[in-house]
Amino acid sequence: MAKCTDTVILNLWHPIGAIAETSPLAVEETVLLEERVSFAVGEKGEPVVWRSRPDLRPGDRAPVVDIDERLPAKSAYGYVWTSLGSPPEDLFPIPEYAEADRRKLNAATFGVNVSAPRAIENFLDMGHFPYVHTDILGVEPHTEVKEYDVEISADRDEILATRCRFFQPMASTTSDGGADVDYVYRVPHPYCSVLYKSSPLDERRRDVIAVFLQPVDQEHVRAHMLLCVLDEDNEDKVIKRFQQTIFGQDKPILENQVPKRLPLDPRAETPIRADKSAIAYRRWLSQKGVTYGVIPVAA
Repeated sequence: MAKCTDTVILNLWHPIGAIAETSPLAVEETVLLEERVSFAVGEKGEPVVWRSRPDLRPGDRAPVVDIDERLPAKSAYGYVWTSLGSPPEDLFPIPEYAEADRRKLNAATFGVNVSAPRAIENFLDMGHFPYVHTDILGVEPHTEVKEYDVEISADRDEILATRCRFFQPMASTTSDGGADVDYVYRVPHPYCSVLYKSSPLDERRRDVIAVFLQPVDQEHVRAHMLLCVLDEDNEDKVIKRFQQTIFGQDKPILENQVPKRLPLDPRAETPIRADKSAIAYRRWLSQKGVTYGVIPVAA
C-alpha cells in the first residue's frame, strides 16, 4: 500500500532518473512518494520499473521482472517516468524536444528539502531574479515585474503565463549582454513546469528549460532539470554549469521556506501582482483536489 493516499498524485507520471546517467541493464534505486522503487534501462533505452526487492541492490544486473510485478514505465524527455497508480497513456507534450538541432541535457538532479508545490511556485516567480540571481537573471534597479497574462486552460489542463518580460544581464550561455527577455511559463502537471525563453541565437524560437519534480515525500523532492536549448558553441558541461549555478542559488531559498508545504488558502500568504502565476497555480491544485505536499483549504 502506497504511503501517499492522494489519488490525484498517485495516478500521475513521475520522473525518477535521467537515462543518460543510468548504466544500461544495471539496477537503480530511488524513492517515490515514500515508496522504494527500482528501475533499469535496456540497451535501447526502454525502462522497466518495479517496487524494490531486498535481493537486488543498486548496480546489480537487472533481472527479468515479471509483467505482474512491474510498475507503469515510460521514457520521455530523457528521463524514466513511472506511476504508483493508473496513469494516463500520454505525458504532456513538449514538441521542441523532437527538434534535431537542440541540445538536450539533464542539467543536474538536485535533492531539495521542500515540497514539490513550493518548488514549482518558486520556478514561476520572476520577482526574485534581481535579488537571488544577481547579475545573471536580474539586477537592480530593474526589479519591476511587468503586467503579464495567466490562463488556467480546462481543455489542455494546464496553466499558461504569457507576455512575461524581464531585464536580464546574462540570460544564457549564448548571451553577450543584457536584454529584455520574453518568457512563457507552462504548468502542465502539478509537479512539473516548463519555461520558454527567447533565444539569443534565433528570435523566432525559444529555449526550453523544465523542472520535473520527483516527490520523495511531502517535504523532499529530487528536482530533474531539463535543458532543451539552441547552443552551437558551448560544451555540455558549460551549458549545465550555468543552470546548476541558478539552481544552486535557489536551493537555500527553497529550503528556508516556512511552511515547507504550500498553503492553498489564498488568505494564508499575502499575494502581490507579481504572484499572479502562483495564485493561479494554488487555485488549480485546489480544483484538482491535490492534498500531497500542500496545506489544503480548511473546510
